Parts: sequence; C-alpha cells; structure tokens
Amino acid sequence: MVTDQREEMSGKSGERGSPVLLGVEDTPPFYLTILFGLQQAVMCIGGSLSLPFILAALLCPAEEKEVRAQLLGITMFMCGVATVLQCFLGVRLPIIQGGSHTFVAPIVVMMSLDQFRCPEKGVDVSTRNGTSPPDWTVRMREIQGNLILASLTQVCVGSLGLMGTILRFVGPLTIAPTVSLIGLSLSHVVAMFCETHWGISMLTLFFVLLFSTFINKVEVPIPTFSCKRKCHTRRLPVFQLFPIVLAVGIVWMFSLVLTVTDVFPSNSTVTGYKARTDSKLEIMTESPWFTFPLPFQFGSPTFSWAGYMGMLAATVSSIIESVGDYFAAARLSGAPLPPAHAINRGIAFEGVSSIISGLVGAGHATTSYSGNIGIIGITKVASRAVFITAGVILIICGVVGKVGAALALIPEPIIGGTLLLGLGMVASIGISVLQFCDLSSTRNITILGVSFLMGLMIPEWLTENAEKVRTGSDELDQVIRVLFGTASFAGGFIGFVLDNLIPGTKHERGVDRWLNISDDATQHPEAHGVYDLPFVTKYIRRVRMCKFCPVSPSFVNFDLSCRKKKETLCEIKNGKELLPLQRGLDQDLYQH
Repeated sequence: MVTDQREEMSGKSGERGSPVLLGVEDTPPFYLTILFGLQQAVMCIGGSLSLPFILAALLCPAEEKEVRAQLLGITMFMCGVATVLQCFLGVRLPIIQGGSHTFVAPIVVMMSLDQFRCPEKGVDVSTRNGTSPPDWTVRMREIQGNLILASLTQVCVGSLGLMGTILRFVGPLTIAPTVSLIGLSLSHVVAMFCETHWGISMLTLFFVLLFSTFINKVEVPIPTFSCKRKCHTRRLPVFQLFPIVLAVGIVWMFSLVLTVTDVFPSNSTVTGYKARTDSKLEIMTESPWFTFPLPFQFGSPTFSWAGYMGMLAATVSSIIESVGDYFAAARLSGAPLPPAHAINRGIAFEGVSSIISGLVGAGHATTSYSGNIGIIGITKVASRAVFITAGVILIICGVVGKVGAALALIPEPIIGGTLLLGLGMVASIGISVLQFCDLSSTRNITILGVSFLMGLMIPEWLTENAEKVRTGSDELDQVIRVLFGTASFAGGFIGFVLDNLIPGTKHERGVDRWLNISDDATQHPEAHGVYDLPFVTKYIRRVRMCKFCPVSPSFVNFDLSCRKKKETLCEIKNGKELLPLQRGLDQDLYQH
C-alpha cells in the first residue's frame, strides 16, 4: 500500500536527512504512477515549449506554422526518449530530460553566417549571387550535423570516465555554486513566464505552497477496490502528492472563467493576454493527429568546424549543469550520492539521446531539467517508475500531436508560478551542501562569495559585450562566450580553481566530511539498487576486466596520482573500530 510505502520511505530517508514519500526504488500503484508521471510531464512541456518557436523563427521556413508544429512533436518525442534512457540505463536517478536552451546561442551564431542568413522580408531573393537562397532544410541539416558531432564527443567524455576523474578534485565549495547557480541563473526565464500576468503566477505559487507545506499532512479518503477487501477507502496525502496537478488545474479553470468573461485582454500586444486559456489555440490547429520522427527526414546532415566548436561549447556547459543536477536529484530523493560509474553513464546516455535528437531533426540537444528535480522536494515522490512513465507520456504526446498540443495550452503565467518554486528548490539544495564546510573560515567565505558573484557577473557582462571577446580565433571566441555565458559553469569553474589553489585543511574545506558521506553512500545497501544496471549487473561483477570500464557498476575510478596513494584503513578488533588512519587527500571520491 502507498501509505505503508510512505511510512517506510520516510523512515529510511529520514536517517539521511531528506525524507521522501516514495523512494527511487519504490513503485506506486498504476493509477498513481500515471498521475505522478503526468505531473512531471506537464512541467517538462512547459519548459520545452519555447524551443520549437525559437528554432522555427531561426530556420525561416515559408510555412512557419507547419514547421513549428512538426518541431513541437519531435521535441516532445525526444524529451520522452531521453528521459526513459536516462532513468533506465543512464544515471538511473529520477530525472526528466528536456530540450536544452543552451544550444540556442550557437545556433543563432550559425544562422547569422552569410550562407544561412534568412532573406529579408519584402525583398525578392529568388537569386543570390546567381544561386537560389537556401531552403530551411539546408539550415536544419547544418544544425543536425554539428549537434551529432558534439554529442558524439559527449558520449566519449562519459564512456572514457573523464568527468568521474575530474570529480576527484571537486568538493562542496565547487558543488554549491554550480548547483545553486543552475536555479538562480534561470530567474530571467521564470520572470519571462511570470510577467505575462503576475497575479495568475502568484496565485499558482500560493496554491502550490498551500498544498505542499500547509495542508500537506491532510489525508483524504479515496474510494478504491481490491479483490480481498472489495470496496473500501484508502487515506492518502493527496495535497502532498499532487500539488502541481491540483494547483495547475484550479488556476487553469479560474483563468478559463476570466477568459470567457473577457476579464483578460483579447489584444495579443497587451500585457495579460497570455493568461487567456485560448492564447495558444493555434497550436491545436497546427499540430497533426499522428506523426513519427524519422532519421534524416530533412536530408543528410552537413558539418562545419565553426558550427561544431559552438555546439561543443554548449555541450560542455550542459555536462557541467547535468552533473550538478545529478547531485541535487540524489539529495532531494534521499538516494546515495552518485558514484563515478553512474555519472559517467549519465553523461554518455545524455550524449546518445542528443545524437538521436540530431538524427531525427529536433534541432537541439536534451539535458536534465532542474525545475523537475526541484518538484521532487515539493511532492516527495522520487520513484524511478514515475519518471519513466513521464517519459512514456512525453513520447505519446510527440507521436499523437493533439495530445501534446492540449497539454501545451497551459497559460504561461501558470508555468511561471510552478517554475518559481521548482528552481528555488534547486538553488537551495546547492546552498545546503555548504553544511559540510567551515563557514566561519575567511578562506571559504571568500571563495564562496567570489564564485557566486563571478558566476552571475560574467554571463551578464558577456550578454552585453560579446563582441569584446577577441582572441584572434572566431571558434575560440564562440567557445568562451558559450561556456562563460553559462552561470553554473562560470561560478563552478571559479570555485573549483580557488578551492584547489588556496591552502586549506581538509576539515576546513569540508572535504573530509564530504568524502565520508560519499563513502557511506556508496557502501549503503541502497546504492547498488539505485545505480546498478538492471538485469545484467550480477553478471558484469563476475567479469574482472569490467572494473576498468568507466560505465560499469564494478568500475574503480582511475588513480592519476604520481605519488603512492594513502589508503583509508581502520583496524577492527572484536567488531569495533579502533583507529581510523588518515585519509589521503587524493582519496577517490567515488571508489567502492
């Protein structure tokens, strides 16, 4: 029963300080799984909806509405495929994969080149220098090819274990700004949704807070049926489990009433128009009933060095954000911290999903969605089965166009209200990592302040002064703009460099406590169930060579130290620990 599972998981995870109602390995009843999955899918659609509109405008097709509808279906389909792959074979944490907005910047740069520039409206461009102007599929194929190459690089980074090796030098003072800035840097996106109607956004936020914090312990009797007990009632904390669905449903109905009574303006240029429930009805008419994305449907991909470098910079930035999301998801779901092999697999399968996105013509990569991770902290539902179900729902929305279009009709200010709380949760999770550090240390406060401020300042400066980055190489300029234009990379990079250069003890840096938590987590009985591959792990562990494979559950992280490694040993006598010997500074963070 769900009630029993809730009590059991609250007890288990409570020991780790992050109680959840349903843990990663728990599977709720079928009907609840569908509702939980729908709740996550709605959030993902809201975050990915803008990408097809942006891409359609950049591609300059003659029939923009038809292309936009096609891209919307492909985007939803790929969000679902990427989510299922990540939850089942990748990092195996409850994570939703959605369209990555990081790739918009290099796409804009590519489309600004002379050979891909859109013709001016009202100007006859039947020929240009004796040749016909490029069809929109030519632009799409250029995006596809460079996205595939960059994603192949990402697969190599994950498969070779490069991120797992780098993470040996990562401590709380690197994790904190990286994760927190993921949420804080997206404040402008939240504002973009909320400013369409602040009243509706705040009403949505009010209901989510009401359901998830004030009346979350109220259990509602639900009529149900079973073969043993026949018709009976089951008491469930409905407000805790479905705060997003309930809040969105109530405010959506309220917006419908205000739309029918013409309280909201009917002029699309007036603020408040996007709060109308009919403001996006054209999506329903544009979307086909059925469509299935096929590889190379727009033709053979093309490649260029400049385009690849731009996409590669966006890929590196996406990798950094995803690693931060993995830690946030683990902490919110009460799971052990992800070991190296899980992080390596997560990065690799994110690359695989992005390759598929390039093949079918999505025009963008997929990445972990921080807002959906934040929702775990609100609903206390971290079941992997729920997130796989959300992926299946997204696939159905992509294939059956009208279904996805119906969910996409949710007014933007409602999405803004839910994102506000979700991304706020992600930012606070990053800050909570600082509990392992000595916050009375001037060293730590200095590193933290500089990394946070630089993480916010550098991207803002680059947005207004991108042309001032001049290294003599256009490709390198683009890489710098994209990487340091991402707040989580800029802040995390500054924190990483300062934390490893400025002298400080392990206790002061929080490394010793962080390593203890990590080691305890990887030895926790739940760790094998959460991060091990399904069905094949027991066979993989029997093959000794698999411990050298960075994506294998039996992987032992590479030791790149030039000096002999100090091992952590404990003398045990009569079942009692006598003397913990000093842990070497280069102790592998994730070694089993």
